[in-house]
Amino acid sequence: MWIAIYIAANRAQAEMLKNLLCNEGILANARPTGVASALGDGMYEILVLESEADEAHAVLCQHAVK
Repeated sequence: MWIAIYIAANRAQAEMLKNLLCNEGILANARPTGVASALGDGMYEILVLESEADEAHAVLCQHAVK
């Protein structure tokens, strides 16, 4: 099951975070939240498998994602 571990401020940040997690060997996905995101602007959820959520959160903390 997929679980949201972070809310990115925009699409560019979401793609950067997704790539960061994938480079660490964590399967990740980004999904727009709300209508504005569907148009390319707005917030995105960063999703990982529930079994990798703790590891993914640790990776984000190591890279001081704010």
